[in-house]
Amino acid sequence: MEDKNFENNQKKIPSRMARLAWPKAKYGFIIAIVIIIVINLIYYKDFFLSLFK
Repeated sequence: MEDKNFENNQKKIPSRMARLAWPKAKYGFIIAIVIIIVINLIYYKDFFLSLFK
């Protein structure tokens, strides 16, 4: 009986967090990859521009 109550308590979202709109994990992953690519392009722009000359 206690195991069932424990499982129910684990699955509940805290009341303060329930009101937030959480994005899907795949969207967060895609945004993280895009941010990394943009930062690397800004950081190494001289290298990439030298490739096209």
